[in-house]
Amino acid sequence: MEKGPLNLLTDVPGVKVGHVTLKQYLDEKDSICTGVTAILPHEQNPFLHKVPAASFVLNGFGKTVGLIQLEELGLMESPIMLTNTFSVGAVLEGTLSFMLEQNPAIGDSTSSLNLVVGECNDSHLNSMRLMAVRPEHAIEALENATPGSFEQGAVGAGTGMICYGVKGGIGSSSRIAKHEEYAFTVGVLTLTNFGRAHECRMANWAQDNLDKPDGSVIIIVATDAPLDARQLKRMAKRAAIGLGRTGTHIHNGSGDIVIAFSNANIISHESNHPFETQTLLRDDHPLMNELFQAVIEATEESVYQSIRFAETTTGRLGRVIEKGDF
Repeated sequence: MEKGPLNLLTDVPGVKVGHVTLKQYLDEKDSICTGVTAILPHEQNPFLHKVPAASFVLNGFGKTVGLIQLEELGLMESPIMLTNTFSVGAVLEGTLSFMLEQNPAIGDSTSSLNLVVGECNDSHLNSMRLMAVRPEHAIEALENATPGSFEQGAVGAGTGMICYGVKGGIGSSSRIAKHEEYAFTVGVLTLTNFGRAHECRMANWAQDNLDKPDGSVIIIVATDAPLDARQLKRMAKRAAIGLGRTGTHIHNGSGDIVIAFSNANIISHESNHPFETQTLLRDDHPLMNELFQAVIEATEESVYQSIRFAETTTGRLGRVIEKGDF
């Protein structure tokens, strides 16, 4: 299918992405090799202007925050934050501080806030026990978030991640779903930290013998197509097909989670009206199948992009993870 102009998640109008990358050699044992990635669904205040959203869990060996309420209400009211497993708490705190600063009513004259944080285990390269990511790094990633181009590979939350035995990290891609006079964008961002070399269908590198935990992947799907939470869950499920095309069979200890949102219909936090009126795409319209194909293709390519843009990285205990060449 046709790609968006940047072939990135941010081809979906309004979506913003920001990174903070932490890399520091400490001694022969320890290295900091981690970071934070922030995804904002649009350019408005995400608490005051919520978006329809859904999640799909392929394998639940993950430590995410916020998916229970997201599933219950079908709405997302915060940025999506990505980091390493032991830094979920710090990123949650920093994101909360950022959102409280923007919204004085939260926890006072209005409701609480549901934050969304996803993670992967980067402990092969990163001295994760040091918990180097602090709340201020989450705030910095949010402040760095912009529309347009952003870095891929070993950056942000992807700094210490490994995919199919070579360096992985942040990857992204987009596709345009068209039918007659209608056209919508589907963008995907992946945080890749999964798989063995022999599983990857595109690999031409040697079999890896890494002694590391089963990995994980977080997949973020964004679109400007007018979809509700139920339809977005259908989109999220198709992302699993794109992931499977790359070769993974989803290991026992892998946390494989998809979060999908649409920013076509913005839901105000407060309203004087008892009813919400939205325009939604019919399930039986040909565009729905185009959207399904778009998320499959963009997910598959985003995995490869995470490898393509990553560079050889040295981490803790002198471990080196090589760049993978296609």
